Amino acid sequence: MFECSAARPSRSLRISAVGSGALTATLMLGLGYSLYADAPLPPNERGPTPLSKFLASYVVYSACSVPGLVDASPALLAFCTSIPGLRQLTEAFVRATFFRQFVGGDTAYECLPSIRRLRAENKGALLTYSVEADTNEITGGAHPSGETLRQHILQEMLRSIEVAADFEDSYARENPSSGRTTWVAVKLSALLPNPGALVRLSAYLSSLHARSPVLFPGCPRTDDLAVLKSDNPPPGSPLSAQDLSDLRELREGLIQICTRARARNVRVIVDAEHSWYQPAVDSISLDLMREFNREPLSLTRWLSRLFSPAVQPDPPPLIYVTCQAYLRRTPEYLARSLRDAASNQYSLGIKLVRGAYHEQEVMPNSPSLSLTTNASWPPVFTSKEDTDRCFDAAIAELVRAVANADGRGPRVGVLFASHNPGSCAKVLDALVSVGLATHEEDGMVKLNDLAAERVSLAQLYGMSDTLTDRLATSVKSRAPFVMKYIPYGALSEVMPYLSRRAIENKSVLHAAEERRQAFDALWQRLFGR
Repeated sequence: MFECSAARPSRSLRISAVGSGALTATLMLGLGYSLYADAPLPPNERGPTPLSKFLASYVVYSACSVPGLVDASPALLAFCTSIPGLRQLTEAFVRATFFRQFVGGDTAYECLPSIRRLRAENKGALLTYSVEADTNEITGGAHPSGETLRQHILQEMLRSIEVAADFEDSYARENPSSGRTTWVAVKLSALLPNPGALVRLSAYLSSLHARSPVLFPGCPRTDDLAVLKSDNPPPGSPLSAQDLSDLRELREGLIQICTRARARNVRVIVDAEHSWYQPAVDSISLDLMREFNREPLSLTRWLSRLFSPAVQPDPPPLIYVTCQAYLRRTPEYLARSLRDAASNQYSLGIKLVRGAYHEQEVMPNSPSLSLTTNASWPPVFTSKEDTDRCFDAAIAELVRAVANADGRGPRVGVLFASHNPGSCAKVLDALVSVGLATHEEDGMVKLNDLAAERVSLAQLYGMSDTLTDRLATSVKSRAPFVMKYIPYGALSEVMPYLSRRAIENKSVLHAAEERRQAFDALWQRLFGR
């Protein structure tokens, strides 16, 4: 993840060794809890999974089960990358194991085989260019300046939209009613030459919202971005003229992304970040939703809604914001977001996650300390049980909001991102309880068209595949109900980002079950029992 400059590690750290793979896998296990250990896999129409895949999985999760290896990874990386010849060997090893396990490819185009395979298995895909953007260069020196890097990342995000849309267009020619379930995710801090501008905008917004009853990072307001209209920062604010220029360019880049996504009919997820970025991320995301989550009411659509409102429902949101259940502000944030969407007549898109940065949010030198009062810090729940209760309550509230999208409330779309089987079951139960789904005699859950269009579940690529398989084979829906979050990027680009995530999430690592499943698959393939 991207941190403020005071907390950044050395820019010379390059991820290209065995330790980087352990970090990568640790990241991807960050949200994992218990899994369905004995769920049967669906038939593989493309032939049996290669033995090398099971072997690589076992190596990956075995490495992830050694916390000391994760802690020693920075030093190990520095050592391996300093020895000529060893770097190439370790890069080859990482690419054959950890990179293969958890990354879709070097480019969005290279993810297409995985996207096709997932769709054949009744699963969608969420593409994200997972580049680390808090340095002035990418390993190899291809992008020497921050501004050049920003333009490169912007173009890559636009390209991911084209790849997603081209795949959906080609798939729809043979499956016209299947729904469009290849989306893209964007990280705002990746699009700034200096992500510290987001921190300073968050500090400025927090000072404006100081009297708000909502706990930090608070709730966005419609006039938050008025500060960007001037070349001169407000007196006494932490913002500089360069910050304002960079933030205006960030917004222009996001407008390009969202405009392209709207033209190509591809949904966009704005990922969450650390709490010290979040006030700025919230305000920019609200601005995008208000602009792009409105459907122009043409005469045809007006007549359709007047005489047969059930025939042509409004489309789902184009822009989704990410809501982290471990933030103590979440219940009030969701309530206010629903009210604002209803009163201002735009669709609300929400990706609900538990949260990935708990360790950094509660550390004594957390940057959020300077943005909060004693009553507001830490901004996150201090126990997993409280986070789970918040997540479960949000499931119920959001599913009710989807069901009420008939004039009594805002139009809502939700992506529930969870590796917890209990939470996934609660989503299905909630859909049934409000009439958006039914239990079939064969044990399947069948979603109606509104739920198929507005509700999805997701897990990370290369992780919790058994759970994903069970969801894909136990839910009947016009469109794939479950998705895989697929990061991609060159090895030199992706690994630093993943290593940060790994370190941040090592406290919630649960690799043992994944390792056991990989071993069982290997044993069955080799010995047939």
